[in-house]
Amino acid sequence: MPQTKAIVSIENVVASASINQTVDLNLITKNFVTVEYHPDQFPGLVFRLRNPKTATLIFSSGKMVCTGAKSEEQARKAVAEVVRQLKKGKIPIKNEAVVEIQNIVASASLGGKVHLEEAARVLPKSMYEPEQFPGLIHRMADPKTVILLFASGKLVCTGAKKESEVYRAVNNLHVTLEEKNLMVY
Repeated sequence: MPQTKAIVSIENVVASASINQTVDLNLITKNFVTVEYHPDQFPGLVFRLRNPKTATLIFSSGKMVCTGAKSEEQARKAVAEVVRQLKKGKIPIKNEAVVEIQNIVASASLGGKVHLEEAARVLPKSMYEPEQFPGLIHRMADPKTVILLFASGKLVCTGAKKESEVYRAVNNLHVTLEEKNLMVY
């Protein structure tokens, strides 16, 4: 059967960042009416952007966590935009943010059905217990990712730190499934 290209969609990129200085969260709350800050419930405040549509947690330590981006580039832009808005809103910030991608979550469709029982026997570091969860859990060593694979041929890939790792993980799995005749088109 000819190999079809898997359709991959990046769903969420989680990035951590630091501006390497303390920030006054109460001042941010005073200067930005749209932020959410409930220090009795959680030590960080939530700074949402419409474009790119992200939520960035900001802590008094100057550390941040940005979620919701659809690419590495978008995550970096979102953090830069938050810092830009804070400066514009008279929050004293001396440093640029140092951003590090922590996790990329993607979904994909392999374009065919998968024999999960057989795949669980063939794929190393795989677990399939349909009474507990309908998907096969595959821990890939290189690139270091975890893939949840379903009988429909749809999957979720998590744990990648670069978009290229997502594509490599999905492609590696797809090639292996085809070589072992575990795909039905």
